[in-house]
Amino acid sequence: MKPLVLSLRRRPDQRLDMSPLVPHRLTGQSPAEIGRIALQTTRTPVAVGDIFDVRVGDPTHLRIEGSCDRLDQVGAGLMDGELVVDGDVGAQAGRLMIGGRLTIRGHAGPWAGSAMKGGVMEILRSAGDHLGGPFAGETMGMGGGVIVVRGGAGERIADRMRRGTIVVEGPCGAYAGSRMIAGTLVVLRRTGALPGYLMKRGTVVLGAGSEELSPTFIDCGDHELVAMRLLSDFIRGYSPRAAACLRGPLRRYAGDMAVLGKGEIFVGTRT
Repeated sequence: MKPLVLSLRRRPDQRLDMSPLVPHRLTGQSPAEIGRIALQTTRTPVAVGDIFDVRVGDPTHLRIEGSCDRLDQVGAGLMDGELVVDGDVGAQAGRLMIGGRLTIRGHAGPWAGSAMKGGVMEILRSAGDHLGGPFAGETMGMGGGVIVVRGGAGERIADRMRRGTIVVEGPCGAYAGSRMIAGTLVVLRRTGALPGYLMKRGTVVLGAGSEELSPTFIDCGDHELVAMRLLSDFIRGYSPRAAACLRGPLRRYAGDMAVLGKGEIFVGTRT
């Protein structure tokens, strides 16, 4: 069945709130009703029909064409179905996702996958700061699901992560996996300073090491663990490169001993 397609005519004059445009909210609505949905973030009203061309199709297979970085909250609260974005997106893409699949064929701004609870998000280029992290005042970040970034990511990714899996195939900034409570973060290329800062539990895998590891982590030597092979089997369907990294020998560091100290960082030892 043909997807429902929203094609952006021009770059908008203001940032747009795209959170109403998810499959479960569009099911049963006519093109005219979809065209009247408000998207504005300022006092100047903007509706879908003012900025998008709407092509009729199945809303459970939604597609946004010609996207740009002024489209915020794309796929926020996604519960089911599929949303494919051709282009870049702004902040908070996939925030509070519960299910479904969100594919972004471009760059994503900060807070992508913020407090995500389920589903799968794939970003084909780079992601900004706070990937999977919480907003100020929230006690937990990502609580489930899978995020895969084919490029790099910014700082404080997986901050306060509670459950789920994040894979970044490129490099990332400082404080990756900071304050983690549980869950898994895999970064294939080099990370910035202090990964796992104040993490209580959880697993961070760094394929190429870090600029600076906190001295409050304890070196536990090289390991080839069965648990890493099982994790590799799970990740293979999302990132074969990450799966291969997990099957090699890894150096384990326990910490952060400045807090609970039940987390672990694994660093690839292959040259």
